Amino acid sequence: MSRISRIARARDIFTCLYVSLVSLFFCLPAQAGEPSTKPIIGINMELDGSKPVRYVLDSPYARAIAQAGAIPVLLPPMSARDLENVAGSLDGLLLTGGLDYPPSLYGQKESPKVVRMNEERSSFDMDLARYALAHKDLPVLGICAGCQALNIASGGTLIQDIPSAFKESKIKHASPNGWRDGFNRHYVEIKPDSKLRKIIGEKKVKVVTSHHQCVDKPGKGLKVGARSKDGVIEAVESDSDRFLIGVQWHPERDMETGKDLFKKFVNRCRAYKLAREKKAL
Repeated sequence: MSRISRIARARDIFTCLYVSLVSLFFCLPAQAGEPSTKPIIGINMELDGSKPVRYVLDSPYARAIAQAGAIPVLLPPMSARDLENVAGSLDGLLLTGGLDYPPSLYGQKESPKVVRMNEERSSFDMDLARYALAHKDLPVLGICAGCQALNIASGGTLIQDIPSAFKESKIKHASPNGWRDGFNRHYVEIKPDSKLRKIIGEKKVKVVTSHHQCVDKPGKGLKVGARSKDGVIEAVESDSDRFLIGVQWHPERDMETGKDLFKKFVNRCRAYKLAREKKAL
């Protein structure tokens, strides 16, 4: 790894630690007469390959949540029981990108093209996704692998390698070393009857992309929200009124096109927070 790469990595780790400290500060009880209207949004984390393993997060995820007016709280892997205790204090969930989930989770034999994520993370991500689906009013946004996690937990399946399944496609969905060399971009076509169309307000939008897998069959309660020109499913969303949206692209890395999605997500989280607090009175 070059010196520049090490500096960039150290910067992201520092930002992750900083966000964690800020999150903990804001999660302390508010002073009397100073109730916070900012929703608290949990974000799952990556486990890197160091020994001992480190819990890390690419800073754009937390930054996008904070810029949209919410408090990001980082969620390292934990037991299902601990998750129940912690998640009860959250007003929304953001499921982040990462490597590939084991195909056994959706009943398929593993392709040689699969690059598995850390097993501890994949197990925790499934717990998070199932929790999200079970709590019908909780706002949820899935990005890249987070979109796939929601689909798997709903009983859906994935295409394990886009280039193998879409051999005629000229779209570059993957971005090897994108964080260092820059990410590819391509257009996605948003379905007219989707929540995404109402949020973004455009038929077609150019997005930052970095994935070699995608949704194949949407899970129960999900419908397709967007596709790329080659037919790849680029977004799924709840077929009910709840805010549960998964996108394959990376809106956190292009806030010019992603800001409306994050703003709507945070607004729904704020409404969830206020409704929950009113119910508790």
